[in-house]
Amino acid sequence: MIDCDLPVAAPPVSALRDHLEPYWRDSVAERGIRSLEPSYELPGGVPRQPAPDAGTSVAVVRPVSAIEAFHAEDLAAALAAGMNDWLRAELDRDPRLRGSITVAPQSPELAAAEVERLAPDRRFVQVLLPLRGRLPLGRRPYWPIYDACARHGLAVAVRPGGNIGVAITPAGWPSHLVEDLAGQAQAFQSQVVSLVLEGALGRRPELRVVLVASGVTWLPSLAWRLDKNWKGIRREVPWVDRPPSEVIRRSVRLTVRPFDAPPDAFPEVLAHLGSPSMLLYASGNGPVPEVEYDENARQTFPRLRD
Repeated sequence: MIDCDLPVAAPPVSALRDHLEPYWRDSVAERGIRSLEPSYELPGGVPRQPAPDAGTSVAVVRPVSAIEAFHAEDLAAALAAGMNDWLRAELDRDPRLRGSITVAPQSPELAAAEVERLAPDRRFVQVLLPLRGRLPLGRRPYWPIYDACARHGLAVAVRPGGNIGVAITPAGWPSHLVEDLAGQAQAFQSQVVSLVLEGALGRRPELRVVLVASGVTWLPSLAWRLDKNWKGIRREVPWVDRPPSEVIRRSVRLTVRPFDAPPDAFPEVLAHLGSPSMLLYASGNGPVPEVEYDENARQTFPRLRD
């Protein structure tokens, strides 16, 4: 069993000191930076060390951090690199563990360079980008990251969270955390639209994008609306040379925890998705359910590297 999402809390900055250059050690001390954990995570909700469930053959570790919150691009990139080096040591704990590369999206050039630095370590299988940011993820500034991922066979994993001061819903600022959490499905939809219609996925057909903890049931209706509108005004996006639903089915994968529908709706959701291979098992540090595997629908992604 491949667990495609094993979240682990970002370490305290003090644990990164040995992985930072002297200048950045002094800088974080002078700035009083002690934690990289995001404010939207509930206390105690994410374990401090990765621990795969029994029966798991491979688990992809996802550090939960708020690297995107720093406005200083070089500082953010240095902290991301320090956390990646910290994660290397964590991966030594268990041969079943695979890693996610944390990058600072504030500077796509520095982020791409970090991907190039970590790519030779074949235990890293994906690159993390926050759900929310300054620009939709399909926009051209992010393409250097996708080019680096495609060169090395790495997935792009869009994970929940991310907030740099702009309103986190299309209608403005919510009042409560529960509104934020429930509204993240809207942001995932927006990112899928951007990645398809801006041409980011079309120019790199070998690239795979994983939507982590995104829910599932919203995707079929979104794909239908995209196809409908594309047929009417596709002259606006001539680089999208096939129905958006085909691009999504080829390039996008979703983790199944949380699965946002009652269990008896699962067959219907699969039928609407059009391909069960779009779904990836993920424990999310929860208990492993009893699962019957269909030989024709086994997990095919992330493509775990040698």
